[in-house]
This record gives sequence, C-alpha cells and structure tokens, in this order.
Amino acid sequence: MTENALDTDAVVAFAEKVGADQAIVYGAALAYVGDRLGIWAALAAAGPTTADELAERTGLTERYLREWLAAQAAAGYLEHDAGRFTLSPERAAVLAVPESPAALAGGFELAAAIWAGADRLADAFRTGRGISWADQDARVAGAVDRCFHPNYLTYLLDEWLPALDGVVARLAAGARVLDVGCGLGTASLMIADAFPRAAVHGVDPLDASVRAATERARGRATFAVGTATDYPADGWDVVFFFDALHDMGDPLSAAQYARKAVAEDGTVVFVEPAAGDRLEDNLHPVGLAYYASSTALCVPGALSQAHDPDHVLGAQAGTGRIADVLGQAGFSRVREAARTPFHLVIEARP
Repeated sequence: MTENALDTDAVVAFAEKVGADQAIVYGAALAYVGDRLGIWAALAAAGPTTADELAERTGLTERYLREWLAAQAAAGYLEHDAGRFTLSPERAAVLAVPESPAALAGGFELAAAIWAGADRLADAFRTGRGISWADQDARVAGAVDRCFHPNYLTYLLDEWLPALDGVVARLAAGARVLDVGCGLGTASLMIADAFPRAAVHGVDPLDASVRAATERARGRATFAVGTATDYPADGWDVVFFFDALHDMGDPLSAAQYARKAVAEDGTVVFVEPAAGDRLEDNLHPVGLAYYASSTALCVPGALSQAHDPDHVLGAQAGTGRIADVLGQAGFSRVREAARTPFHLVIEARP
C-alpha cells in the first residue's frame, strides 16, 4: 500500500453511512408531507389499511399514497402485511398525537423550514451577516414550538419547577412571573394554568409570536413585544428564559438586565438545550440535532443582533459556559437544578 492509498473498506463503510443518511433525509421530506396533510393522524385512526382505503379516508390521490406508504414501510415507520399498512399505537404516539409527551412530528416541519432557508444560510456563511428570526421561513416559530412542547409537557411542572428552591411555593402564592423570549407562549400558559394566582407576562421580539400567544392566552397571561433588555425591571419574583438565552446576540447583557429586574429574593431560571461542557460530550444524535439547528437558526439569529460574534453562545453551550456568563452578570448563586434528555435547567439567584 502506498503512503497515500485509501483504505477501501473505510471508504465503503463511510459511503454506506452517507447513503443511509441521505435516504433518511429523503424520507424525512415525505414524513413532513404526511404531517402536513394529516396522513399520520388518518393512519392512526384507520388501523391496517390499503392505499385505496386511505385515499377514500383522506381525499388524497391513491397513486401518491401508494408510493408514500411504501416509503414509510421502507423507513420502518409503518408495518406492512399483504398490501395493508399499519401505524402502531406506539408509533402514532410519536407521529400522530400532538399532545403526546413523545410527539416528534414537529421536527419534520422544522427540517422543512431549515431546508427552505438553505440558500440564504449559505450566503450568510460567505458574508458573516446574521439572519433574524423574522427573516427565517414562516414555519420556523411554530415548528420550534412543536419541538419543545413535548419536553415542557413532560418535565416543566413535574420535574423542573420542583427542582428549584422555593419557586413552586412562590408561584402558588401569586408570584409575578416574566417569560423572556416567550415565543408562542407555551411555557407561560402552562405556568399560568398550573398556578392561577400567579401573574404571568411574556415578552418576545417577534410581533407575530406575541399576537399568537395573546390569542392563545384568552386572558390567562399577558404578552408584549420586547427584547431581553427593555422590559420593566421592577422586581419580578421569577424570571424564566425558556430556550432563549443562547439565541441572544449579547447574552451577558440579557443576564445583567435580568439580574437588575428580578427581586432581591427572586429567582432567574434558564432552560437551555442539554449539553456537556466539551464538544466531545455532545457527539451523539441529540448533539447533532442541536448543532444543526444552532447552525441554521440560533447562531444566525444571534449574529443578527450581535456586535461581537464571540459572545454568541450557540445551542450547545453547556452549564459551565452559561454559569460563567451568569457569574459575570452579577448573580451570586448559580447551579444546575435539573437535567433531562433534551434540556438542562440553571437556577440563578441575586
């Protein structure tokens, strides 16, 4: 073997991996079509079904459905037997039930939105300019909300809040609560519903998100357009950042403002994507999902606000780096209060 000869076995093995990854990408596009057209829900309700029967149930074209069903069987999403295709209840919990704690169909919508912005992202690589969330594909905000909702549904009330020192009691007693970067208000409304005596307010820079959150709230909470450094700094009891700090162009200023805005006996809570402190800790499928979405959405969004790109955290910052920022911001007590498969929760006290 010459010095520069390729290891043929290694080439073949890697080509097989890339080919498999590409097949998954193609299949994901079709899974998104199924989500968008309600095919997954129809399959969940139908039981074992043929393409003809599914066409009658959905009003869609049989010939397209026939090919789509075959693709989903090849992906391992559907079971196939003698021309009939079945979405099992367990798989339906992942693909067809929006309120399921295991729901993941929103990830296909997010992937579609990321692909739609790929040319714009490539241009940003060349120019170094950011891409604001307002300039992303129109599906992004809703898709991100769908991705995070199952985690909030599973963990927010039962694990994250109880892990914080005294916060549950304070909420029950009627705390003033602020949600910074509230998006569509999902977490805000969960807190408002669980603690009706609490006064919950959310701020977000996107007018469309605030309007959607207000419509969903129906008076249970209030929402306003605002950034992480211009909301009323008048002694909030609990300030939450749900998957928001890493999206900010100047997270230190955001943390400093939160330190000023929270009551001296209050709590600031940062819910962030789960990550280790080293790159090597994050080289797994969850890390891939977060690094990919961070490259396409979080970092461009932060760079659209940032004066110094080195301040941008990205979605895999880890507890250590975030704790450093919070220490610089003037918090005297910072700890990781909880960690779940997709998130970590950091509690900061003045």
